[in-house]
Amino acid sequence: AWSPDGSRIAFTRDDGATLSVVVRDLASGAERVLERGFALDPAFSADGKAVFYASGSAGDLDLWRFDLSSGERTRITTDRGLERRPVAHPDGRRLLFIAKRGGADAVRVMSLDGGEEVTLASGNLWSQIDFALSPDGGTVAFTAPGDDRWELRLASVDRRGATILLRSGPSARPLAPAFSSDGDAVVFIEGDSAQRLHLHRIPAVGGTESRMDVVRWEWSAPTGRLVIRTRGSGSAAAIPARLTASTGDGHPLVPDAGQPRFDGQTGTVFFYSDGATELTVPAGEVVVTAVRGLATPPVSQRVRVAAGETRTVELELAQLWDARAANWYSGDHHFHLNYGGQYALTPPDLLPLMRGENLDVATPLIANLHNRFEEQAFWGWGTPPDDLPAIRFGQEVRPHFLGHTALIGGDSLFWPWVWGPGYEVYGRDDRPNATSLAFGRRHGAMGVYVHPVSRRDPFANDTTLGAIPVNLVADAVLGQLDALEVVCLWSDEIGTSELWHRLLNLGIPVVPTAGTDVMTDFYRTMAVGTTRAYVHLPEGYTLERYLAGLRGGRSIVTNGPMLELRLGNAGPGAVHPGGGSARFTLALHSAVPVEKVEILVNGRAVWSGGGIDSAGSRTFTGSVRLPAGGWVAARAVGPETRRWPAMDSYAFAHTAPVWLGRIGSTDPVAKRAAAADLLRALAVAERRLEAGYAGSEIPRLRAHFAAARDTLTARAR
Repeated sequence: AWSPDGSRIAFTRDDGATLSVVVRDLASGAERVLERGFALDPAFSADGKAVFYASGSAGDLDLWRFDLSSGERTRITTDRGLERRPVAHPDGRRLLFIAKRGGADAVRVMSLDGGEEVTLASGNLWSQIDFALSPDGGTVAFTAPGDDRWELRLASVDRRGATILLRSGPSARPLAPAFSSDGDAVVFIEGDSAQRLHLHRIPAVGGTESRMDVVRWEWSAPTGRLVIRTRGSGSAAAIPARLTASTGDGHPLVPDAGQPRFDGQTGTVFFYSDGATELTVPAGEVVVTAVRGLATPPVSQRVRVAAGETRTVELELAQLWDARAANWYSGDHHFHLNYGGQYALTPPDLLPLMRGENLDVATPLIANLHNRFEEQAFWGWGTPPDDLPAIRFGQEVRPHFLGHTALIGGDSLFWPWVWGPGYEVYGRDDRPNATSLAFGRRHGAMGVYVHPVSRRDPFANDTTLGAIPVNLVADAVLGQLDALEVVCLWSDEIGTSELWHRLLNLGIPVVPTAGTDVMTDFYRTMAVGTTRAYVHLPEGYTLERYLAGLRGGRSIVTNGPMLELRLGNAGPGAVHPGGGSARFTLALHSAVPVEKVEILVNGRAVWSGGGIDSAGSRTFTGSVRLPAGGWVAARAVGPETRRWPAMDSYAFAHTAPVWLGRIGSTDPVAKRAAAADLLRALAVAERRLEAGYAGSEIPRLRAHFAAARDTLTARAR
């Protein structure tokens, strides 16, 4: 943001760990840090004597004022929720800003004298909402979502009411509007089909739009070109890869086209290559790193590029485990193609990402953005039968209060997509999640609860039991649930496993799945496939075999390590006779450190082995005593990874169970203990249900919970 006299500029500096608000004097180059931690969106006051900005220093995101003379900080907003993007009105008495409070997003005007606020525009889940104030302070240009597009609209600051549509279109994404200094035009940013951002200009009264193409880039330093080639171990053939490149002092470098992304765990900007890509780089040292999926350790090189030179660097990627050679195929079963981000991606845009991550199958989920049901046009889109990589869309059904579920592999969308407390339409619907899960089964879909548990210790007490989705236990106990998303970047794997193990101990054959829950069109996000399932297909790949194998539990789920378990002659999803002693073989492959591997019997570790400190493979053998009923699985855990190729907070992998005697067998002691714990969880969920639906008639939901309670009570005996 420019100061009123143009002598200073205020900006946000993002170093990956902190966001700082900085003011720079343009003549001297001197910088002053106003706040470091989580501070952003600076704007000068009308007289240039202060800077307004947003800060999280008080617990949530509030607006603050920094007096440049005294250095005094003053908190302006104290409401619960988020306030950001302050803009001072030219009259010096008002402040415009964006508020995100209780689900509604709004452009608001506040009186700096009395604190009164007025809303200029609002809506639910306006993820890319932004605005600009005209130089005379009379008009706001703001971005607002329509169906499957974004719009640029105008609103009056003083005469509130209807807004004017300035720009729209079937795939429009007008972002970050700004008025020209004379107020005659609005400039905004929009991405193209190659994920490049361009400046556009449109008259402030409407009319013909034009693109403001860059004539020449001022690098302020001599440059050269760097060609990066990636190939497999012992082969000259190019292979796709995930890349990061930076100058010797750490400044990220990206190609001319294609969407760059930011890994928040490591502070790394990354992009994808089909095997060869070319960058413009400042003359000097450049560091390049490549990985491909979870099974390749990172490979790096440092090179020096001279001014005017074109330099080539080759990186050889070696797999620790050739999954396909062992008839294992990988899939990411929960992420979103577009979810309010900066670009309008299409399904083919996923293929370079999947190839760069060596990911075989993707089931992106169509989902709502509050009351907007977007991307329906992609339902039914898929890659040609049995091609690799393969894409088939699923659906995330998202009643926030009851819990999010996914329907994978089905032939029909479920309606309504959302219901329950918090929604304006269907807000009091008496509808359990079992309704959508049963619909999915009728239409060939696997029903999954996604990102289910965010705590490490969900069964510690009644408070922690509140981390389990309200409807999950009842649905699972009544046999409505096919799978649980055990590994997800947005939830806790150990905590989710604690819930999953208790369901297995009841004899409920819930299989594991995995998904990143990445919003692919965002910049600051993880990579698709950095959590994934591997499905064993001894007869070879087809998409239908893969989905059947996932549903049958012939799988492992992971955010880094890979496990191959054999209990006698049985692997995950199969049946072992049970009873007596059994030999096992367990192979561990991991590009990130692992603290320990374990053999679990009915959720209890009966054998433990050391992990690995660096990338590599290790095989364990031994024997365990088995009960007559229940299940056996293997698990790899920790430590915190925070290193490529992984992007989760700690390393984790888990095999699907090997069942003892028959699928769904149980051990009486383990079954009774699991039923008692799940009864506690169900009681907490039922109290939450009654509080959330207070004043509503919900006989179906109450009957659903009562049936689950009766079932658990019988099993607890």
